[in-house]
Amino acid sequence: MRDEVSVPILVLEGVRKSFDARCILDVSKLELAAGESYVLTGENGSGKTTFLRVLAGLEAAEVDACSFDGRPVDLQTYPSWLRHDAIYVHQHPYLFRGSIADNIAYGLKARGMAASACEPLVREAIAWARVGDLLDVPSHRLSGGEKQRVALARARVLHPRLFLLDEPTANLDAEARQQTMRLIRDLCDANSTVVLACHDREIIELPHMHRLHMENGRIDDRNSHAAGV
Repeated sequence: MRDEVSVPILVLEGVRKSFDARCILDVSKLELAAGESYVLTGENGSGKTTFLRVLAGLEAAEVDACSFDGRPVDLQTYPSWLRHDAIYVHQHPYLFRGSIADNIAYGLKARGMAASACEPLVREAIAWARVGDLLDVPSHRLSGGEKQRVALARARVLHPRLFLLDEPTANLDAEARQQTMRLIRDLCDANSTVVLACHDREIIELPHMHRLHMENGRIDDRNSHAAGV
């Protein structure tokens, strides 16, 4: 999408959320272009994670209007088809008991794919995330960086239209951070639509990364470069 006119994959108007009479999210309008990468910056408590979780259908909010790829969406009810198209990866990913392969295959099997059809996709995802040396390690014994790489592979194997990544490199040691950074760069370079919340300067300064700065639940258009902001 870099050399073409990017069309919006997500259009939002009037997104609001309050807690104990305090406004924690107030986004008047935002358009995210298909195939582009966005980073949400801002201090802790500025609304970054809440915004991602609203987009993922994990938290409720008031929304005046929303469309995904031109299709009207009610984020209050959050349709099942959108859960297939938008995948959220937590800062501290939860992995199920079992092998890495089982974890990566979980979403595919939940969508009804036969085990024989899952196997080549899971093998490719394991190779992509470079976790083949961890196949015999129980999931609960993996490090934070290893869990993050498995979680990214588990998301990528589903081929979502929109990746929502919450602080993917936070609290990782230098080696784990670089391994995770490689996967993030790969997602961005592959023209996936990616929205990340982070403080990582290396991510913020990636080529083609659009910055959306949040403060008090609002996106500051003086520091943002997204269409419609």
